[in-house]
Amino acid sequence: MIDYLVVGLGLAGVSFCETLERNGKTFAVVNDSSQQASKVSGGMYNPVILKRFSMAWKAPEQLAETLPFYERLEKKFNTSLHDSLRVMRRFASIEEQNLWFEAADKSKLGPYLSTQIHTDQNPGVNAPFGFGEVLGTGKIAVSKMISSYEQHLAKSRNLISETFDFDRMTITKNGITYGEMSTKRILFAEGFGIKQNPYFKYLPLTGTKGEYLMIKAPDLNESKAIKAGIFLIPEGTDHYRVGATYKWKDVVNAPTKAAKIELQEKLERFLNCDYQIVGQLAGIRPTVTDRRPLVGKHPKYDNLYVL
Repeated sequence: MIDYLVVGLGLAGVSFCETLERNGKTFAVVNDSSQQASKVSGGMYNPVILKRFSMAWKAPEQLAETLPFYERLEKKFNTSLHDSLRVMRRFASIEEQNLWFEAADKSKLGPYLSTQIHTDQNPGVNAPFGFGEVLGTGKIAVSKMISSYEQHLAKSRNLISETFDFDRMTITKNGITYGEMSTKRILFAEGFGIKQNPYFKYLPLTGTKGEYLMIKAPDLNESKAIKAGIFLIPEGTDHYRVGATYKWKDVVNAPTKAAKIELQEKLERFLNCDYQIVGQLAGIRPTVTDRRPLVGKHPKYDNLYVL
């Protein structure tokens, strides 16, 4: 009997599995890669909500965990997963500059908002009112990290590549059986897939579809991420990620023409150079209205958990 069976291997699943491994727990993972939100995410971490100049929930506590966690994974897989990335907020007016300075005066936000106004040095970006810089930011190669973890689990034969079949699960007094496997607990880290989970679908998970464009812009020469309604995130070799959209009714992973048009229109409001669209990505974020994590034990079954 193993300690945990983990269902799902996105950011939540990888984080949980790594924590189990560091604490000497036995586990296996069932994953079918049906949820794409983690793999297609921009991977950028940022303590400030740049639409309203407010602090993200528990940002200092989360940042304190972030770098040591990914540094351990880099050593574990002998690969690079983390890059420093400067994040710039493009100002649309003098009023936005003033709001930025007001936010920077607040004790909690002050450490993360530079009070220097950066002037527009890149002819490829239209920013007559300049930029404010967010501090404490960076970028994680999320898809690479998940692929590395999948390979790690496959080598130890702890990865079951299939869709979790609830008909093969039996809850007993001593634990849970799944097919021929016995486990003390099951942790569901299915992302938006939790909406199909008979034990946890009652949770207030809404789901928000997000789409990115991948563009190539040889004349842009930008190394910083720029927030200007949407994000422009450098990916290297003249490639950039542009996005993302927020749609609440469409819950299909396929990219859409409407999102492509929306992102192009927003991009061309501040981009002054030619570009070529080379790809489009989509995924369903497992969002919650109050922006808080869904984590804990099932109200009836003590050995079923959700993350």
